[in-house]
Amino acid sequence: MRVVKTIAEVRQIRWDDPALTWGLVPTMGALHEGHLTLVRQALMENDRVGVSIFVNPIQFNRRDDLEKYPRPIERDLDMLRTAGVHLVWTPDETEMYPASFQTYVAVENVTQVLEGASRPGHFKGVATVVSKLFNVFQPTRAYFGQKDAQQVAVIRQMVRDLAFNLEIIACPTLRESDGLAMSSRNVRLNPAERTAATVLYRALTAAKNEWEAGQREADHLRATMQQAIEAEPLAKIDYVSVADPISLQELNGPVEKALLSMAVFMGEVRLIDNVIIGVA
Repeated sequence: MRVVKTIAEVRQIRWDDPALTWGLVPTMGALHEGHLTLVRQALMENDRVGVSIFVNPIQFNRRDDLEKYPRPIERDLDMLRTAGVHLVWTPDETEMYPASFQTYVAVENVTQVLEGASRPGHFKGVATVVSKLFNVFQPTRAYFGQKDAQQVAVIRQMVRDLAFNLEIIACPTLRESDGLAMSSRNVRLNPAERTAATVLYRALTAAKNEWEAGQREADHLRATMQQAIEAEPLAKIDYVSVADPISLQELNGPVEKALLSMAVFMGEVRLIDNVIIGVA
């Protein structure tokens, strides 16, 4: 496994044999089994796999959140080496955003709701860094987790609009045995918050079960999720949503397919989760 710091090194290795296909798994480090699932799928579908590890400052709305983000780099590299990754890029901030940097990528409508409404500017940071990763690696395929459903939608939109020559692969959310979606933020939960955090998946499952039983009204599904979360004293709702899976606009009336999603604070830690209903 090669571990490099610069854009020039990535490009040299990437194009050493132009005939090889490459899969890219963009990460901010603090890796867990969910990331490794993306890596394993990439390894099955490509000749070579690259992983980026970069805590992207321009997608954070709160400075304290950026400063507290875990950075166990040696542990991450050991995990990737064991998994069989070929190339890891660990740029520093000046490599990604030199002093003269002034170009940003803004995806419009699909970023204005849900996470975008709660975290202004977040997706501008995501789209900018991901477009730069795509430009540097020029992968055949790039792999993302469905837990960040809006991020996947934003990146798909950007790839279509800007004609990036790659395929976006969204992999199912990986969960702990009690249903909590795997996330690098989970390590910041204290024991009581960790136990309480399972309410997100319970709320999503309750709404999904209602839909499967024939209850199709969007307002009822939203209320089911909200009531489940409000029953947990440690949980504070940021948003609860029943939205179109593509446009992410909120739905009203009976729904045949939807993205059920939410953001919930457990103490200072903000968690997100989602499930899709009615889409094969």
